[in-house]
Amino acid sequence: MVRKRRTDVTSGGESSGPQESSAGRGAAAQRPPQQQQQQQGGGGRGWVPQRGGYGGSPRGGGGGSRGGIAPQQYYGGPQEYHQGSGTQQQVQGGAPPQFRGPRGVAPSSGGPSRPPVPELHQATHTLQQVGVMTQPMLYGKPAETHSPEASSSSRPQEPSSSQITQQFQQLTIQQEAGPSQAIQPASSKSMRFPQRPGKGSTGTRCVVKANHFFAELPDKDLHQYDVTITPEVTSRGVNRAVMEQLVILYRESHLGRRLPAYDGRKSLYTAGPLPFITKDFKITLIDEDDGSGGARREREFRVVIKLAARADLHHLGMFLQGRQADAPQEALQVLDIVLRELPTSRYCPVGRSFYSPDLGKRQPLGEGLESWRGFYQSIRPTQMGLSLNIDMSSTAFIEPLPVIDFVTQLLNRDVSSRPLSDADRVKIKKALRGVKVEVTHRGNMRRKYRISGLTSQATRELTFPVDERGTMKSVVEYFHETYGFTIQHTQWPCLQVGNQQRPNYLPMEVCKIVEGQRYSKRLNEKQITALLKVTCQRPQDREKDILQTVHHNAYADDPYAKEFGIKISERLASVEARILPAPWLKYHDTGREKDCLPQVGQWNMMNKKMVNGGTVSSWICINFSRNVQDNVARSFCSELAQMCMISGMAFNPEPVLPAIGARPDQVERVLKARFHEAITKLQPQKRELDLLIVILPDNNGSLYGDLKRICETDLGIVSQCCLTKHVFKMSKQYLANVALKINVKVGGRNTVLVDALSRRIPLVSDRPTIIFGADVTHPHPGEDSSPSIAAVVASQDWPEVTKYAGLVSAQAHRQELIQDLFKTWQDPVRGTVTGGMIKELLISFRRATGQKPQRIIFYRDGVSEGQFYQVLLYELDAIRKACASLEPNYQPPVTFVVVQKRHHTRLFAHNHRDRNAVDRSGNILPGTVVDSKICHPTEFDFYLCSHAGIQGTSRPAHYHVLWDENKFTADGLQMLTNNLCYTYARCTRSVSIVPPAYYAHLAAFRARFYMEPETSDSGSMTSEARGGFASGPRSTRPPGASAAVRPLPALKENVKRVNESTKPIEYEVRSEKNNKSAWSSIEQRIKDRKWRMLSLEWRMLSLEWRMLIAQSLTRWMNDGWSSSEITVVEWLELVREVAESRCLVEEER
Repeated sequence: MVRKRRTDVTSGGESSGPQESSAGRGAAAQRPPQQQQQQQGGGGRGWVPQRGGYGGSPRGGGGGSRGGIAPQQYYGGPQEYHQGSGTQQQVQGGAPPQFRGPRGVAPSSGGPSRPPVPELHQATHTLQQVGVMTQPMLYGKPAETHSPEASSSSRPQEPSSSQITQQFQQLTIQQEAGPSQAIQPASSKSMRFPQRPGKGSTGTRCVVKANHFFAELPDKDLHQYDVTITPEVTSRGVNRAVMEQLVILYRESHLGRRLPAYDGRKSLYTAGPLPFITKDFKITLIDEDDGSGGARREREFRVVIKLAARADLHHLGMFLQGRQADAPQEALQVLDIVLRELPTSRYCPVGRSFYSPDLGKRQPLGEGLESWRGFYQSIRPTQMGLSLNIDMSSTAFIEPLPVIDFVTQLLNRDVSSRPLSDADRVKIKKALRGVKVEVTHRGNMRRKYRISGLTSQATRELTFPVDERGTMKSVVEYFHETYGFTIQHTQWPCLQVGNQQRPNYLPMEVCKIVEGQRYSKRLNEKQITALLKVTCQRPQDREKDILQTVHHNAYADDPYAKEFGIKISERLASVEARILPAPWLKYHDTGREKDCLPQVGQWNMMNKKMVNGGTVSSWICINFSRNVQDNVARSFCSELAQMCMISGMAFNPEPVLPAIGARPDQVERVLKARFHEAITKLQPQKRELDLLIVILPDNNGSLYGDLKRICETDLGIVSQCCLTKHVFKMSKQYLANVALKINVKVGGRNTVLVDALSRRIPLVSDRPTIIFGADVTHPHPGEDSSPSIAAVVASQDWPEVTKYAGLVSAQAHRQELIQDLFKTWQDPVRGTVTGGMIKELLISFRRATGQKPQRIIFYRDGVSEGQFYQVLLYELDAIRKACASLEPNYQPPVTFVVVQKRHHTRLFAHNHRDRNAVDRSGNILPGTVVDSKICHPTEFDFYLCSHAGIQGTSRPAHYHVLWDENKFTADGLQMLTNNLCYTYARCTRSVSIVPPAYYAHLAAFRARFYMEPETSDSGSMTSEARGGFASGPRSTRPPGASAAVRPLPALKENVKRVNESTKPIEYEVRSEKNNKSAWSSIEQRIKDRKWRMLSLEWRMLSLEWRMLIAQSLTRWMNDGWSSSEITVVEWLELVREVAESRCLVEEER
C-alpha cells in the first residue's frame, strides 16, 4: 500500500449546472407489432436454386451429403426470384435493419444502417459433424423407421417446376391481428424487447429458493461527478489511494460530510450534492516503506471534481413497477458501485467478484498455482424490485513462492538435474511475464518489480557497465561484492525487470512472487480438474456458504450502503416455480419398449431400439494407448459392435482390417496408411470406409484434436474415440452411449418426441418449422491472434425436429456478431451473389423435408445482456435478408431467444430433506421453471433447469426472448424448450440447454481442431481433448487491430455425407411418367447414381456442356417428363435455355 501525507486544497471556479444523463435503452416507443405470417398452404414448395440447391443434381451440391452443404457453395434463387441480370434485388428485409411492409416498399438509402462489419477474408463454410449434426433423409424411401406414417419427412415428394411456379404465384401472406406488418427497428433507440405474455401455468407448482437478496430502493438524490487526476495513471489502485486520501482530509471541510463512492476511473457518486460545482485538490502520496531506511518517494496529484449529472432513482422505481420500458442503467450502475466500495477495499476484486485467502481455504492447483475462494455480487432489477445476486466463486492465483520453487513446480522436475532446454525457457518466460516479485537478498528491504522477460544468457555469462568508462562487471561478482550473496544457480537465466531500454537483472533465487496476483492465462487440464473439485459444492453446502457470505459482508453496517440508504435482506428469496412434465419418447416398434417416459431427467436403452438405425458395414480400429493390448482392443470392438446391433443398427461385426496399435506421435502417418490400406481392400467391392474406432490414452494432450482434424478435413472418415479407462471397464451403459453417438454420426436417429409425431407441439407441429442454434466461441484471453469461431446449426427434419446440420466459420478475433449469417459477393459471371449460413441451412431444410420453413425459432447462445440489442439488430437483419434472397416476400415469422449459462442465479429446494423435491444429487428436479419474482420486471424471460444434477449445484439456463413474431405463450415456449432438451442425441439424459444451442457450442469447439497446428511462443501446440483451444502464434499487434482471418479447412465429402446405405436416392423417378422406352435406361442409370447420357456421345462434349445437360435433365425430370416425344434437338434447346439462365451444376464423379 502507498503512504500519504498532508495535502493542499485549491478552490476551483464555478461551472454550469448538471446535465441529465440519458436512459440506457433510449426513448420509449411502442414495440413493433407481429410480423405478417405465411399462409400455411404456401409452404413446402419452391426454391429451385441455380446451383446445387433444391432440385439440383442428385450428387452435386451435397444433396446426398452428410448435412447436405458443400463448403463454399452458395445458392441463389432461380430467375423468377431475382429480376435483372444477377444483381441482388431489393426485397423485404433487404435493407438493414428495417423490414418492409406487405408490398415490399424499399427503405430509403439514407436511413440508419446496421453496425459496420469489419472487412474479413471470406471464411470457408464447413459442415460440422458433432453428435447429430447430420443431414437427414432426403427424397424417396427412408431407412428403417418406426412406422410408415410416422414422419412427414420420410417421403417428401419433389415438386415439379410448374407446381412451384403456380404455388409461388398463388402464395399470399395473411395479415395477423395487428395494425401492420412488423417493421424492424433501425436501432436500439426505437426497439423494445417482447413483453411477458403472462406467466406459465403448466406443471406441478412448488417453491424454491434463489440466491437473490431483496434490496430496498433508496430514497436519495444521487449525483455523479467527473474526476480528473493529473498526472494520469492507469492503475485503479493508485486512483483509489488518491481519492481515499482526499476523502480522509476533506470530507468534513469541503465535501459537506458526504461519503462518496468511486469507480476507480473517472466517476464519483454522492447521495446528495456536494457544496460546489467544480473544485481542485492537491494530494500527495508517499510510497510505502520498503525497509531500506532511505527516503520514500513522494508523488503529487491534482484532482479536479466536477458535477456531471443526477441519477434519477424515480425512473428506476417506475421501471421496477413495469411503468417504464427502459432500465435506467446509470442509476443501477451507481448502486452497484456503492455496494462494491467496501469489498474492493477489503478483498482482491476480479470483474464482479471478490477473492481473499480469508474467505476460504487455499487449494493447490499444480504448477505454482492455487485457488482462492470468493464471491460474486451484482445488483439486478427484478419483478420483486432490486435484487442483490450473491454466489460463491473460485479462481486461480499464483502461489507466493520463491521463484526457484515456482519454476520447479512449473517444470515438474528437479531443476538442478539438467540444464534448461529452449522449451523450458519459453515456458518459464510465458508463465512469469508480467508477474510482480519482491527481492529477498536485502534483509527487510522488500522492493517490488514486475518481470518483463528472461535473459537469453545464463547468469554466469551476464555482465553490465558499472561506470561511465564502460568497466564491465559480472552479475555473480556484483551480488557477491555488494550484498555478500553467492548465486548458486549460475547456469540459469536472470529475470529481466524494468523496461527493455534499461533492463535490470535479478537472479531467480533472490526473488519471491508477491501474494494476490490472479492467474489470467489458460489452465491446463489437470488444473481445471483441480479447480472444479474446489468449486463443486452440493446445493445445501453452497446455500450455507452464500448465507454466511451475506452475513460476513454485514451490509447493514456498510458505511457506504448506509450513506446511500441501501438496505439488503439477509434471507434468500422464496420464488414460486413449476416442474414441467417430461415428454414421452418414441423408439422403434421392433423393440420391447416402443416408447418411454423419462424419470427424473434420465432413461436407458434397455429393451429399446433406435427409431432409425444406421448402417456400418465397413470399419477399422486403431489403438493409440500402449496400456491396451491388441486382444483387449479386439474384445472391446466386438462388444461395441454387438451393442450397436442390439440397439437397432446394422453393424458388421467383423472389421475390414484387424485392430492395430500405434504411437500417438505418429498419428498422421498411421491414420493415412491404415486408411489407404482399408480403401484398397474395399475398392473392388465399390464400398467406402464407414467408421474408424480409435482408442486413446486417458491423458492424450493434442492427440484428440489432431485426430479429428486429419479424419474430417483430410481423409474423410467418421471417427469415434474411446478412452482407455472405458475400454477396460467396458460397461453396458458406456457402450450404449457410444452406440448412440455412432448411430447419429452415420445418419441414424435415436429417438423422437411422441408429441412431434402426433403433431401436438404448439407453434411447431402446425406448419413446417426450422429451429436454429448459434454460438460463437472466443480464444482464451492472451491469445490475441486466434480467430473467433462461429457455428450455426439448424433442424433438418419436420415434424420430428431431432436431426441437425451445421456450419462453422472463422471470424475476427473476439467478434461476437456472427459475420457469415448472410453475405453477398460479386461473381464475374452471375453478378451479385448471395449466400451465408442461414441461406444454406434453409436450402438444406427444404432439400431434406421437401418443404420450406414457415416458422423460424432461433436459439442464440453466449450473448451477454450488454450485447442484446447489437446482436439482435445485426443477426435478425441477416435472417431477414437470407429469407428474402430465396424468394421475394418470403419472411417467415421469427422468434429470437438468447440462451445464457454464464450467469450466477442458483435455485435451491425449499426443503433439502424433502425427497420429492430434489434429485439424487440434492438439486431441484429437472423441468423446474421460474418466470416470476427474480425474472425481468416486464420482458419475456425465464429460468429453466431442464437437467438432473450429477454433482455440484445445478445451474439453470436463462432464456430471454428478444424478438417474437410467432407470439409464443409462456407455457408454449417453456414446454417446447424443455421437451427439446430430451432430444439430445448423445446420451439418454435431458441436457441443461436446448440441443440446437448445445450442438452449435460443440461445433464451434470442434472447429478449433481444424485450424492448422502452429508453433506458439510456448514452442508447441496444445489442444484440450473434447473442447479445448488450439493455441496459435502470439501476435504483437495491438488488441482490436484488424487482421486477416484464415478460413477453416473444408470437411471432406465422406464426412459430410450420411452413409449411403441409410439414405434414399435423392430423386424418385416414377415409371408411369416415363412411357418412352428411349429413356428407361436413363431412369435406371439415375437410380444407380450414374450420370451417363445414352442418346449422345458423352465423351465428345465439353465439361461445361456436360454440366448443362445434367442440369437440364434434372429440370426435365422435375417437370414430370410429360412430353409425348423427346428428341435430341428439343433436348439441346432446353440446354440452351438453361445456359441462358446460367444454371450450372457440378459434374458427377
